[in-house]
Amino acid sequence: MDKKKLVVIGNGMAGVKCIEEIIAIAPHTYDIVIYGNEPRPNYNRIMLSKVLQGEHTVQDIILNDWSWYDQHGIRLHTGETVTGINTQEKYVETASGMKESYDILILATGSSPFIPPIPGVDKERVMSFRTVDDCTRMAQYSKQYGKAAVIGGGLLGLEAARGLLHLGMDAVIVHNAPYIMNRQLDAQAADMLQRELESQGMKFLLSKNTQKIVGRSQAQGLAFTDGSRLEADVVIVAVGIRPNVELARRSGIYTHRAIVVDDFMRTSVQDVYAVGECAEHRGISYGLVAPLFEQGKVLARTLCQQETGAYAGSIPYSQLKVSGVDVFSAGDISGEGMQTAIQMLDGVQGTYKKVLMQAGKVRGAILFGDTTEGTALLSLVQRGADVAELRPRDGEPDPAEKAAAALPAQDTVCACNNVSKLAIMQAIQEHGLQNADQVKERTKASGSCGGCRPMVVALVKHTHNLQKNGSGASTAADSEADQTELPICGCTTLGHDGLKSVMEEMYREQNSSAGLTLDIQHGTDWESEKNLLLQRLSWETASGCEVCEPALRYYAQVLKRGVAGMNSDREWGVYGAGQAHGTLVYSDDAMYDALSGSDMGGLLTERLRLTWRGMAMPAPVRIAVATRLSSPLSPVVQDVGLQASPAGWEVYVGGHAEQPVKQGGLLGLAETVEDAVRLTSACLQWYRQTARFDEPMWAWSERLGFMSIRETLLDYQLQGELVIRKNAEMASASDARETVSSYGRTAVQGQK
Repeated sequence: MDKKKLVVIGNGMAGVKCIEEIIAIAPHTYDIVIYGNEPRPNYNRIMLSKVLQGEHTVQDIILNDWSWYDQHGIRLHTGETVTGINTQEKYVETASGMKESYDILILATGSSPFIPPIPGVDKERVMSFRTVDDCTRMAQYSKQYGKAAVIGGGLLGLEAARGLLHLGMDAVIVHNAPYIMNRQLDAQAADMLQRELESQGMKFLLSKNTQKIVGRSQAQGLAFTDGSRLEADVVIVAVGIRPNVELARRSGIYTHRAIVVDDFMRTSVQDVYAVGECAEHRGISYGLVAPLFEQGKVLARTLCQQETGAYAGSIPYSQLKVSGVDVFSAGDISGEGMQTAIQMLDGVQGTYKKVLMQAGKVRGAILFGDTTEGTALLSLVQRGADVAELRPRDGEPDPAEKAAAALPAQDTVCACNNVSKLAIMQAIQEHGLQNADQVKERTKASGSCGGCRPMVVALVKHTHNLQKNGSGASTAADSEADQTELPICGCTTLGHDGLKSVMEEMYREQNSSAGLTLDIQHGTDWESEKNLLLQRLSWETASGCEVCEPALRYYAQVLKRGVAGMNSDREWGVYGAGQAHGTLVYSDDAMYDALSGSDMGGLLTERLRLTWRGMAMPAPVRIAVATRLSSPLSPVVQDVGLQASPAGWEVYVGGHAEQPVKQGGLLGLAETVEDAVRLTSACLQWYRQTARFDEPMWAWSERLGFMSIRETLLDYQLQGELVIRKNAEMASASDARETVSSYGRTAVQGQK
């Protein structure tokens, strides 16, 4: 079968990241052609400031060299600007006259520096800071001129000024706000940063509005609206970016501020997609790396016809090293109704921490000087955690290691290179890594912007301490939880997680014919097994209590199938289906014909009922199927809610309607009934395996973190494994019900 041709306009980080994902998922699906208007392969634009400052060469920041394109059969056309797209006949044209047909087109045109309409901005020696060529020009200017002005006190302006200082120029930053980096920092953190940068040689003019750039044909300085002036030989404009949308607009593709896309990165034209800074999703165009990579993953799975959740947007955050100073910012730091939850200033150490809240929930955070807690705080912001989680506990380790230990294992530490905490800890343990530089070499974590390096350092220390104490990297999250978990009841010192861990090991032993031996046959009751369990668990009471007994029963049911692979007839023949919580599935339309399949909502409802009938659950689960947008059922306030939409079924998880009402998160979008059943079933099975007994889905979602659950369940392979495991349980349970029923009939006949 002939491959489809995939053409990408743009050789930047977002577009190439999407191609990397496609190659990883389905490497032989497409013939890939990439057009880039720069004369070089894909490089890390975030690292340009390091090149300017002399810390790296251009070669150091190349992400994919020429050989990578050859290795994967990708045709790369550099120095080519695409000037037209014919969406009817499906081909693109370049300024040099090249013409390329396509089956699928990805627009990854990125953005350009925003040049404000200041008189004189077109003069010689006025430039932006966006490309490798810009770095080269600035280096050349520094050999002839001594004074530079940078318009813009955001991150890009600060980095440009730092580079100019390194080149030996006098650098003055001109900013129209009262403090620098005002979109990421508050006045306190900005003032600390400014003092540090001033000690490095930078100068600042704040609350200044540039009226014009003076000079005849070449820049000679700036004139301000207050009548003052500044001499400058070179002017760098770094006030923001503007999405490159003109090509799409000319081609009839719908644009607003950027190229408008849906939750699967589709544009208004069939077979044309957009990703990165040029894309506008739900009214937002992102300029940060992490959201662009998230978009690329969704698009890659969509193009490879792999099941994927919809892209629902991102919480903006920055974890950066600004001229050698660690800075972190996440969420809303200045919104209406925002209050300060924590504010700590250490003038001696030069560190600052501020956490903001709204209605008792964590909404934003700022760190300066020490950003070790950045990833942990980001997790709190992303899931809107209760501020109670910020309270310190007695006897805590140092803040850096505490933050590393508290971070969920699957959470991302390095957003630039998509490296999780668990991946870092496993690399440290498996390869005997001793420091952050070795971790960077092995995993690429902290190898780009460097903002996550403090967390990497803390994880090295945390992993080594765990190894000294006899724990492995894979159990780091569990060991941390065990230190703080409360006992289930007065019968034991074990909490739910501790109990599950011990029982898990016991059933592993049983499966290998060692340790606890339970020879359960038809007719053997739960009490016999429970008594043996309690003896091994050193329970304080002989038979448990009304609190722990149902939990023991549930964990035994789930762990024997999930861990030891033992026959589930014990679940039905011994424990009884009525002893655990169940699942209620209901729809907004009771009048449907599920057998004929004429009503997709009815068919979905019936499928879920049959799939989950009688399966033991940690807590009661309500699944609502809303077949119309005006449904009286609100899917976002259910344990699991499915909402019919033009694109299929939106699946929401973790809501509840009781006061205070909690809105669930969008787990994903399923195009068919079959896909909806698969995604929902994978979620419920993951809930069964990881929840604590009597823990409702909304609490489970908050404890694990919705984004962590979502990322886990959007792994298509894991989805399949969870569904297979659940189906195996159901099949064994069905056989067991029939066996128990036959056993009963035989006994009755014998009595006759």
